Amino acid sequence: MAAKTDGTEGAGGPAAADAEASERAALGYEQARDELIDVVRRLEAGGTTLEESLALWERGEELAKVCRHWLEGARARLDAALAAGDGEPPAGE
Repeated sequence: MAAKTDGTEGAGGPAAADAEASERAALGYEQARDELIDVVRRLEAGGTTLEESLALWERGEELAKVCRHWLEGARARLDAALAAGDGEPPAGE
């Protein structure tokens, strides 16, 4: 199998898990989302080699995981806030 062009090794193992956790901590949701949008545009535009397309696809998968992580965290925070409110509507409603 050919080496990836982004300088990282293949998926799997503790090093890959550490790298993913580090990236989630380093990238904010909006930054990851914006980069993911750019990756999708580049893939849809075509004109890249197979190797470049695969690297873009892999990057897109990584960015989607980062976004999913942030969204799951936001949902958990909302659920906790709603649970702490005992289901009472906010004041003024």
